[in-house]
Amino acid sequence: MDNATLEATLERARAALEELAERSAELEATMPQRLGGALEDALRTEVLPVARHIAEVRGLSGQTIRRLERLQNDLDAERASRVEDLALVVDLITSGWRGVERRLDRLERILDRLERSLEDRPVASLYRIEEQRRPSA
Repeated sequence: MDNATLEATLERARAALEELAERSAELEATMPQRLGGALEDALRTEVLPVARHIAEVRGLSGQTIRRLERLQNDLDAERASRVEDLALVVDLITSGWRGVERRLDRLERILDRLERSLEDRPVASLYRIEEQRRPSA
């Protein structure tokens, strides 16, 4: 290779290096903006819909919790009502049995009086009809 060819090759290499340096300087200057724009686009297209879905799920779970709390309150009120009903039934049964007990006590007193009055009376003689007919036969 002669000197002229070598000089031309070197000149082209220098020009290519300068062009590479300029392009890398341009990339350094525009890369943060491009990267920021790409990240914003990615967030807009990928993350924002996911965030919306998460917000929707959060809202639905809040509704579910409120409904479950309402159901729990309804069940507690229903249980309290059933306990009150049961207490009323127990009171009715108890008062009914008290009435039965009073009546039985009254009947026992009447029977005691009757037994005492029968004991105080003179005992009548008991004759059997069969015994009365035998002597005459």
